[in-house]
Amino acid sequence: MIYPADCEQKLGFDQVRTRLKDYCISSLGEKRVDGIQFNADFSIIKNLLQQNLEFKQILEKGDSIPTSNYFDPEELVPTIAIEESFIEEDAFVQIINSLHSIFEFKQFLLKSKEIYPALFFVSEPVILPKHVLSTLQSRFDDHGKVKDNASHELGRIRKRFKEEQVRARKLVEQIFRIAADQGFVPEGMSPTIRDGRTVIPILAEHKRKIKGFVADESSTGQTIFLEPAEVLEANNEIRDLQLAERREIVKILKELTKILRANLVDFINAYAFLGQMDFNRAKAKFSIDIEADLPQIKDKPDLNWMHARHPLLQLSLKGKRSVVPLTIDLTEDERMLLISGPNAGGKSVCLKTVGLIQYMLQCGMLVPLHEKSTVGLFDDIFLDIGDQQSIENDLSTYSSHLKNMGFFLQHSSASTLVLMDELGAGTDPNFGGGIAQAILEALLKKDVWGVATTHYYNLKLFAGKNEGIRNGAMQFDTKKLEPLFLLEIGKPGSSFALEIARKTGLPSATIQEAEKIIGKELTGLEMLMKAVADEKQSLVRRDSEMRQKEKELGSSLEKYTQLSNALEKSKKEILNKAKSEASYLLQETNREIEKTIRHIQENKAEKKETRKVRQNLIGLIDKVKPEGKTTPIETLEIKEGDKVRIIGQEVTGTVLSVKANSAVVQFGDLRSTLKTKQLIHSQHVVVAKESTTSRARQMGVDIHKKQSLFNSTLDVRGKRVDEVIPVLIQFLDDALLLSQHELRILHGKGEGVLRSVIRDQLKQTKGIASYADEHVERGGAGITVVVLK
Repeated sequence: MIYPADCEQKLGFDQVRTRLKDYCISSLGEKRVDGIQFNADFSIIKNLLQQNLEFKQILEKGDSIPTSNYFDPEELVPTIAIEESFIEEDAFVQIINSLHSIFEFKQFLLKSKEIYPALFFVSEPVILPKHVLSTLQSRFDDHGKVKDNASHELGRIRKRFKEEQVRARKLVEQIFRIAADQGFVPEGMSPTIRDGRTVIPILAEHKRKIKGFVADESSTGQTIFLEPAEVLEANNEIRDLQLAERREIVKILKELTKILRANLVDFINAYAFLGQMDFNRAKAKFSIDIEADLPQIKDKPDLNWMHARHPLLQLSLKGKRSVVPLTIDLTEDERMLLISGPNAGGKSVCLKTVGLIQYMLQCGMLVPLHEKSTVGLFDDIFLDIGDQQSIENDLSTYSSHLKNMGFFLQHSSASTLVLMDELGAGTDPNFGGGIAQAILEALLKKDVWGVATTHYYNLKLFAGKNEGIRNGAMQFDTKKLEPLFLLEIGKPGSSFALEIARKTGLPSATIQEAEKIIGKELTGLEMLMKAVADEKQSLVRRDSEMRQKEKELGSSLEKYTQLSNALEKSKKEILNKAKSEASYLLQETNREIEKTIRHIQENKAEKKETRKVRQNLIGLIDKVKPEGKTTPIETLEIKEGDKVRIIGQEVTGTVLSVKANSAVVQFGDLRSTLKTKQLIHSQHVVVAKESTTSRARQMGVDIHKKQSLFNSTLDVRGKRVDEVIPVLIQFLDDALLLSQHELRILHGKGEGVLRSVIRDQLKQTKGIASYADEHVERGGAGITVVVLK
């Protein structure tokens, strides 16, 4: 139940209806706005809210939905229902366009039924056959006229009509030329149409010189419009064909109307769905404007609201300043809230905010609350706001308030929400305060939920001492003497009457006299409440400052910790990387030295010296071994597209692909498959001196091409001495340029001439560490193995 009858106007819901109508595309939606009703059924409200939320999501996502041709066929339905009746062409065109929107909307919801289940449920009753739309579309052209091929007879009539028009035009033009040649036609005029018949303009003084019938004349009477006798028959035929065409069109329209009549129930349901979509779209646009959301709903009275804003106030202040949100918490144990505070401090706005938001939600609309708020459902909303003085009913303002209170006490229950503004006002404060306290006691005994505003001290004391009711205060800036519009629950508010009087410029003597009249006890209480409010604001301000400083300190500490950890980690990584790379380089050197040792051994070198060299190398390796667990040379992950180089080399390449522990790397024109542990990111390499590759590039040598073509084995068997020397020199130069470690020269045994020449040349070449015969099992004296420095 809603009380009084003008509850919507007092809360401002009539303005909400007006705004919703402005958002509607058609009268279909506007009728549903008019039909909005307060509801206490949990399932109905839940469904309406879900529809509102889903359409809001559609608009926010920008989904493609029909936003035009929302036609209301209500006026056509009675005509369609009558047998042998028909509707006109323009009406059919509107129906075609709107049915297209209906089917498009239904198809969209069918595809999105998992995302928008509540809206899809609304579309399910739309079972109008699609052939109805296709049949109508097949009979009308793009201009909204019945097509020539809508029936065989209509096609025949229109064909003859065109033929007769051509014949009549030719006759008229022929007669017109003759008349014009004889000077019978006014200058600058030509044949025209009058009442559907082709006529020619003739000067009035020559009208009897041409046989025909006068169809019309000009306003001055100087020109008459003559239908020549020769054209009369053709015009009559044209007129007959026009009538025949209309009869045939009416016949077709009746057939099409009959199709709608046969599906009239489904036809009406389809447009009911379109109206519902128009209505939901309007609610969704309003929800977006007021930043509304879907709170948690309970199927019983409850009121735990966070960040509540008055919808209309939010719209009116949009772009100017933000609305101060309210937090209101009523529980089963404390169902009533008594709000006090200064005038114009926001008490009545707070009261109306509660009423309007609760009313909107129980009308199935999203509300401007935080989504974690809890909103219960009430069976009744009773309201006593504003001046309800009635001359007709002989009621004063206070009498009207008492009449409302009597209704509340008689009809309220534990599922009623009562909103009372300025409780007890309008009469002697002593009596008004007492009656107001008695009313509050009676309502509390009935477990009524509610919010009331007051200035009376006895009511503030009552709320502070009794269970089931709490005080609430609208905060006031005592320094600036202006309201803060913040609701604080738990303590009563002061009216700040004396402070406001001082601000308005009332003489100090008058204010001092007022303090004497009021009395020390009441003045002291007022000052105490003011002092408490000041102290509370000061504590809140200091607490806010401390929280901000703690937040900044915590942020700085976190940044310092992160930076310290990062530096420590970076330090360890750099040291380990350096040691790992050095270890790798020594391992490479060890392999090369092992080769040298092997050659020394093959040349009968002393084993004692060989062992000594090897032990020294092992000691050096241990010296550069990384601390702790050995990490890979490159701790960063090697991935496709990275710029890398081989450890110990300076040529940078691009990683083409990575698979397990191997990577394919492109070095210029050369593509190589290498172990990832052999690679390091090129940006981590500091080049100490100019590399061989750099020198080669400066000399114009394509190092990558040489690398791809180079073979570490040179075969000179069968060549003459003068042919071998230049080939050998080029081979050794290339090997040194490409930083090769070991070469093999195949010269054969024979008489040993080539072997001798080659070794003489090796002695003269810088960069040669050693050379010797290959192992007996691998070719012996027929192959010279060369080790480069």
